[in-house]
Amino acid sequence: MDYKSLLFNIDIPSGHMPAPGALLVSEPFLHEEYFNHAVIALVEYEPNGGAMGVVLNNVSDYSLQDLVEGVTVKEPIPVYCGGPMAADRLFFIHTLGDIIPGTQPLGNGLWIGGEFDPMLSIINDRYELEGNIRFFLGYSGWSDGQLEEELSRNVWAVSPMSGSGHELLKGDGDAYWHRAVRSLGTDFRGWLYHPQNPMVN
Repeated sequence: MDYKSLLFNIDIPSGHMPAPGALLVSEPFLHEEYFNHAVIALVEYEPNGGAMGVVLNNVSDYSLQDLVEGVTVKEPIPVYCGGPMAADRLFFIHTLGDIIPGTQPLGNGLWIGGEFDPMLSIINDRYELEGNIRFFLGYSGWSDGQLEEELSRNVWAVSPMSGSGHELLKGDGDAYWHRAVRSLGTDFRGWLYHPQNPMVN
């Protein structure tokens, strides 16, 4: 599938089937390395087919300066771990719209991808990145029917993108997951009482 051929402006009520532009919020006992207390933005979804997304809140040990030549900003720019697949490939989500050639709408004022040279110029002009631009190594993927099977086991809660795109690109880690769970409503309140690391409970 080619995400550039898709439109992503779809609102999905919590508990409904996923679609491009929705969020997947991991259940609290999912302790797999990449998905423990993860919030994933779905980029591609085909019912009973494959799916692709990026984990929004899992910051990696890399900075953009480690991975890309030509970044003149001195302060380290964080790179997030988008998932276990294609871990040598860089993705970016942003609020800049189509001033980045080749970008595609993701919903709620967010856009994905596009030409990197214009993005690099914006970075080097010291544009505010927090809440506007986020970089990811790798992505999360599901084979045909796999995501539906996981949803049937309540591995994920499906949520529309709530709040502004700027808010979705702020924060990280466990606090980000807690914020996403609170947005799911009272039915998911019990999830909030399970720590990311059960050994600290």
